[in-house]
Amino acid sequence: LSSASASASAESSAATEEDENEVDESRYDLSLFSPCKINLFLRIIRKRPDGFHDLASLFQTVGFGDMLYLKKLSSSDDDADDDDADDKFECNMEGVPTDRTNLVLRALDLVRTKTGNEDVKFEANLVKRVPAQAGLGGGSGNAAAAMYGANELLGRPATHEQLVEWSADLGSDITFFLSCGTAYCTGRGEIMTPVKAPFDFSPGGTKLTIVKPDVGLSTPKVFGALKYDELSEADPEELLSLFLEKGVDGCGDDAYVNDLEQPAFDCLPELRELKEELVKVEGFDHVMMSGSGTSIFCIGEPADEEGFMKEFGERDGLNVFATDF
Repeated sequence: LSSASASASAESSAATEEDENEVDESRYDLSLFSPCKINLFLRIIRKRPDGFHDLASLFQTVGFGDMLYLKKLSSSDDDADDDDADDKFECNMEGVPTDRTNLVLRALDLVRTKTGNEDVKFEANLVKRVPAQAGLGGGSGNAAAAMYGANELLGRPATHEQLVEWSADLGSDITFFLSCGTAYCTGRGEIMTPVKAPFDFSPGGTKLTIVKPDVGLSTPKVFGALKYDELSEADPEELLSLFLEKGVDGCGDDAYVNDLEQPAFDCLPELRELKEELVKVEGFDHVMMSGSGTSIFCIGEPADEEGFMKEFGERDGLNVFATDF
């Protein structure tokens, strides 16, 4: 599966399930699939003098994500010729800000400024399915899709390399979503080395189930609970080699390392209990929290899908998303 930069096109809307909020795609110039990601391993290397952390992680996009519909407003559009006019932006998910704190609008602003197109306005409609505070990079993926889409609608004034460079101004993870879907990320996460996918592109793909409790955790809270003397000692370069050599199916559980899992469990003990339940589900080969949580991904598919959905899919406070690589 490719990330936003590679998959964004009018045809890519078929890559995600139809949302209950129907969108008239004919009103927009681009329909962009914005995938989320999981961290197949995540090692925290050190805390930096600037307060950020150096990390090493294998990022992988999956087939679950959001849709961003985008158009460039012309002089014939309402308010487009008004000097005080702003972009038009809406989102279906309650609680998602639609002011300029939203990463989609910040991404549009960034591309406009960098390319000298400050007078151009956009209309964007974000149909979200990826929950917030999930460790899935939903907002970062949306920003990458917006950067890619704005550049396309402006006639590609920026190279892909420039978009990648600029994306670090918005956030560490956004750089990854401008890759081809699999990358080894270091630094704060903004230093991206594309690598081959650790799975075979077979019909149906590698099955994956994401389980997200309604309760979330902020990234700063999880990092604040980090105990540096309890971090894994696994060499991230060796972990990377394992995944590239053996793939997601061939690696043992010891390759699935997330240094943020323990502090997240300390902050939210019920998250540990949820993982312990999921580990016992027959058919799941590997179970681990993604990023700083609170999503837990399960590689494989439950042997008793009906029973699994009855136990987890119908449980209050849980959201289950079946997808694949």
